[in-house]
Amino acid sequence: MLFSKSPMRVSIQDVAVRDGFQSESVFVPTEDKIRLIDRLSRTGLAKIEVTSFVSPKAIPNLRDAEQVMRGITRAADVAYVCLVPNERGCERALACEVDEINLIMSIGERHNLANIRMSCEQSLEQFRRVMAMVRGTGVRVNGTIATAFGCPFDGDQAPSKILRAATHDLDMGMHSVTLADTTGMAAPRQVGELVQIFLQTFPEVPLTLHFHNTRGMGLANVIAAIEAGARSFDASLGGIGGCPFAPGATGNICTEDLVHMLESCGISTGVDLDRLLAIAKDLPRVLGHDVPGQVLKAGKRTDLHPHHTPLQLA
Repeated sequence: MLFSKSPMRVSIQDVAVRDGFQSESVFVPTEDKIRLIDRLSRTGLAKIEVTSFVSPKAIPNLRDAEQVMRGITRAADVAYVCLVPNERGCERALACEVDEINLIMSIGERHNLANIRMSCEQSLEQFRRVMAMVRGTGVRVNGTIATAFGCPFDGDQAPSKILRAATHDLDMGMHSVTLADTTGMAAPRQVGELVQIFLQTFPEVPLTLHFHNTRGMGLANVIAAIEAGARSFDASLGGIGGCPFAPGATGNICTEDLVHMLESCGISTGVDLDRLLAIAKDLPRVLGHDVPGQVLKAGKRTDLHPHHTPLQLA
C-alpha cells in the first residue's frame, strides 16, 4: 500500500548552498549566498545547510564560511547547519553560533580515504575530539554515514556495518543520524530494507535520508524510505551538487521536485512550493548555467495552459 491514509508530515533540509556550491566551477559571491539563504529561510524548510568550515585550500568555494554564517538573517523556526571536518572547523563553527554541526564519514573505507584522506578509524577518533569540544554548548550534532547504500570502490555495504557506525556516533553523544547515498547507488528495495532495519534498531533516533539522482532513482528512493517509516530528507535547490569522488556523479535530489511530489501525494512538507520555485528560477543566473530541476522547467502538475482550437479548413 502506497503511504498511510492518516495525515503525514515530512521535514526537508536544503543543502544547495553547501553541497551544491562547493563543487561549482566558479565562486558564488558571498552576498548571493546570504540572499539565497535568507529567501530559503522564508519557505518553510526545517533546516538549511549553510556552509562547511573546511580549509579554504581544500574547498575554495566555501572560503567565506564565517561571513555567510554571520551575515544571514535567522528565522526562529529554521535550524542552520554547518559541516565540520575537524577540531579547527568545530572551533570556527562554535564561534559563529551554529545550531547544528554535521560530521561525515564514508562507511566505504576507500571512499573515506579519497574524500577526507582518513581511514574510518581516524575519522572516529577525530569525531571524539570534536564531540568533546561541543559538549555543554547546546549545539546539536548529526552524524552522516556516507556511501551507506554503496561505495563506488568497495561496493554494497552490509547493514550490520551501517548499524555499527551509527552506534559509534550515538555512543559519542550525537543527536541524530543521516544515511547518505553519496554516489547515487541506492535502489528503492535496498532503501526500504535498510531504513526499516535502522528504525527497528534505533526507534528513538531522528533519521534523515540524503539521496542523489545519479541514476534517476532519487525520488523513487524517497517513496521507499517513507513507506519504511522515514520522515526527514535532504535535498538541493535546483538539484545541484554531487560528490567529486564518485565516477559519473550528478546532483542531489531536487528540493522543489521533492516538495512537488510529496504535496501531490497528500504529504505535508510545510514548504511553500511557489516561493521555492521563485528562488530556483533565479539559480541559473547565480551559477551561470542551467540546473537539473524538472518542475522549474515544466511547471506544477496543476498548472493549466490556454487551449488554442485549430483552424477549420473550408
